[in-house]
Amino acid sequence: MRLTVEQFRAWEHKSITLLGMSGVGKTYLANILRQEQWFHYSGDYRIGTRYLDEAILDNIKTQAMQVPFLRDLLRSDSIYIRNNISVDHLKPVSSFLGKLGNPELGGLALEEFKRRQKLHHVAEVATMKDVPEFIQKARTIYGYQHFINDAGGSVCELDNEEVSELLAQHTLILYIKASKQDEQELIRRAELAPKPLYYRAEFLDEQLATYMQENKLAYVAQIDPDDFVRWMFPRLFYARIPRYEQIAGRYGYTVTTEEMHAVKNEADFLALLEKAIARQPQ
Repeated sequence: MRLTVEQFRAWEHKSITLLGMSGVGKTYLANILRQEQWFHYSGDYRIGTRYLDEAILDNIKTQAMQVPFLRDLLRSDSIYIRNNISVDHLKPVSSFLGKLGNPELGGLALEEFKRRQKLHHVAEVATMKDVPEFIQKARTIYGYQHFINDAGGSVCELDNEEVSELLAQHTLILYIKASKQDEQELIRRAELAPKPLYYRAEFLDEQLATYMQENKLAYVAQIDPDDFVRWMFPRLFYARIPRYEQIAGRYGYTVTTEEMHAVKNEADFLALLEKAIARQPQ
């Protein structure tokens, strides 16, 4: 969605999609705005509670069944397991994605890893297609004036034109671009605490082959899962940048993390959006 500053100001029910890598401030901003009249739609939360809920629970139950004490309780229906996912605590989603590599170090076999990656891709596409419906729900059911779509960092990886067109039709797309300093900080954080990530299938295959060759490994089961994530993150980060930029250039607007750091309230955010709109050629 492209608007003039005047059209944006007159837009009664604003709907914004935030794009950018995890850590650039999307959820931080959404948390600020939900204190006002903004409905916070978390893509990762929707994925975990709607489209991957059963798969996540099956994974947890599989782990629990390996413990004799818990296995007996589960099989006798003495206990039950459920997700406790919240917008601020999405670990069940990342734990389901898992990491590739040595099973003795918590890694997954390549076939299982790819299966989970595919399930996540399907779930994320469905979640983004739900945005128009939730824009309507936010206003008619919950009484919110505005809507913020806190999209996952992997939205740029979907390669789904329908999703891009849908988001552009119903929301103003805002890409939060990391400054050079923030790029290095995000990479540093990923090295300190490597987390499961989504990779495009082609990207995974290309990078995995390179990693195996560089480390002279014959089998995926020889991979240290954390080491692989640390090695992959900078490559994933820089591969996603042109994808974000392409979406923003075609459909939306761009601000930097430095500009986002100055946003402390709704008024700051709206002023920044107007600034981004004003500097974008019409």
